[in-house]
Amino acid sequence: MNQRVKTYLLHGGLFLITFITTTMAGAEWMFGRLFIPIEGMKTLGWPEFVAGMQFSVPFLAILTVHEFGHYFTAKANRVRVTLPFYIPLWLGIGQSIGTLGAFIRIQDYINSRRKYFDIGIAGPLAGFVLALVVLWYGFTHLPPPEFIFTIHPEYQKWGLDYAKYAYQNMPAGGAIGLGDNLLFSFFKNYVADPARVPHPYAMVHYPYVMAGYLALFFTSLNLIPIGQLDGGHILYALIGRKQFQWVAPALFILFAFYAGLGFFTTADFAVPSDEAFFTELGNFALYVGFLYLAFSRISDQRMTALLIALSIAATQLLVSWLRPDVEGYPNFLVFVFVVGRILGIYHPETELEEPLDAKRKVLGWLALLVFVLCFSPKPFLIS
Repeated sequence: MNQRVKTYLLHGGLFLITFITTTMAGAEWMFGRLFIPIEGMKTLGWPEFVAGMQFSVPFLAILTVHEFGHYFTAKANRVRVTLPFYIPLWLGIGQSIGTLGAFIRIQDYINSRRKYFDIGIAGPLAGFVLALVVLWYGFTHLPPPEFIFTIHPEYQKWGLDYAKYAYQNMPAGGAIGLGDNLLFSFFKNYVADPARVPHPYAMVHYPYVMAGYLALFFTSLNLIPIGQLDGGHILYALIGRKQFQWVAPALFILFAFYAGLGFFTTADFAVPSDEAFFTELGNFALYVGFLYLAFSRISDQRMTALLIALSIAATQLLVSWLRPDVEGYPNFLVFVFVVGRILGIYHPETELEEPLDAKRKVLGWLALLVFVLCFSPKPFLIS
């Protein structure tokens, strides 16, 4: 067996496994149960697995279109690139989406702003178009509101007012809802039949809506204009090296500030004993250490990273004191760490600094508008 066949088998095998894991994950979201036996809960079987394809097929289709947008554009620019590597992930002990996504590996040095722009923008725009189709279908084909009773028969005792009661006394993490962004809100308010739009905590049971929403979520993360994310490639090509080198870290600081806003508040330190106070102070020190690690690559000077981390944490405490009702989204802190520590805040320099033509500039700013439309300040609502 030659190397090319082995490569095709690897990519195909990863795709097949990811198709299986996303189908299982989709079924678990749809039916609110797991495939692994749990005491007191009916497990899922083959019929539910088949139904789960209503999630996995559109979701993987969007992911695949995104990756092949990068792939074919790279080929058109004579840049060597691999086929997509799909990353399956299904734990069996809790709900997931069945995958960590997919990526292609660039095998050549890219020496041009224009090439970075073309390759970077092709994926998110291609996937975004298909996501719009999936969302349109999902919101124009919503089942009657009574559908929720087939998933949660225990809600039937409350009738269609179930949301007033079902989600009130749930344990922490007992329900997960889909937050709003501008585009998702548009589909809910202007495309769907208002009488059929489910409660945010019930939307996870609607596979096409769930697949489309996740596509918007990952599109927004990809288009954050920082580092080597697709949005970073686009903004770097639009404004050039000099401007990007200060715009990107500024945006990253704002992102980290928002993510951790409200994670610690001045009220946390109003505790009845010295022991509790020093425990809280120790936790806060760990948080500052986390921020320091996330910002450790922002400068060659370690003191700079430490000062940024302390400044962010102190300002967050100040804002929480002035406006206790203002909160960020702490789950974004994981992504803050991934970008800051692993992917990097800055963009690789290019030999050719040629400016983009008018058509590309329009597409670039359009892609950043797509980021704004897709970005949700609180993408997942956790009870």
